Amino acid sequence: MEFAAPVWIFAGLTFVVAGLTKGVIGMGLPTIAMGLLSLVLAPAQAAAVLVVPSLVTNVWQLFAGPNPAALFRRLCSMMAGVVAGTLAGAGILAGDNAGLAVVALGVALVLYALIGLAGVKLVVAHRHEIWLGPLVGATTGLVTGATGVFVLPAVPYLQAIGLAKGELVQALGLSFTVSTLALAAGLLRMEAFSSISAGLSLLALAPALFGMWLGQGLRQRLDAATFRRVFFAGLFLLGLYLVLRGIA
Repeated sequence: MEFAAPVWIFAGLTFVVAGLTKGVIGMGLPTIAMGLLSLVLAPAQAAAVLVVPSLVTNVWQLFAGPNPAALFRRLCSMMAGVVAGTLAGAGILAGDNAGLAVVALGVALVLYALIGLAGVKLVVAHRHEIWLGPLVGATTGLVTGATGVFVLPAVPYLQAIGLAKGELVQALGLSFTVSTLALAAGLLRMEAFSSISAGLSLLALAPALFGMWLGQGLRQRLDAATFRRVFFAGLFLLGLYLVLRGIA
């Protein structure tokens, strides 16, 4: 299937916006890209287009701080759960029931937006990570496989385990990197990763990096708290629209 020129233009603008958001607050690129691209593409196609920009920007984020190896050792059981869950859930995203995938994506965006707007702060004691990490990872993987969105419940969990600010940014980069690779493997296994999608994904890298560069420049000039509220409010409205479209 070939994409019309307006789709290529829309995808480029989407990744500028998604990259800008990631540059300002350190996350949001996969979530925004999946939500907006699903307005013009099937969820499986949107997820395939997401792969290259998400992978490159999150590897960059992972290695921007100190000692990623120690972080991986701490989170390795969670990452194993992410891989297993994503591979198990990829059939929903790449299956024939596109309407179900759209609704699932919309619900994931709405829930994530509500958690963000509510400012929920959880605390997980270190002794619980040994069993909770794999459970959170597997659940995140199932959500990723079904929707293409990597954030639930991984982001609230990583915010709750007492990481320093720099470690948290790296941990998000690690989680999103592993999720992206697992999602790509799941799409390949389901034969949902076409050469056209791969080409668009590769071309989307430039606007994503440009958006990140803009966002990093704006970070010092913007009120991050206000920007986050706008970000989550926008995700809520987008998710609500996708739910209504999927059930219509």
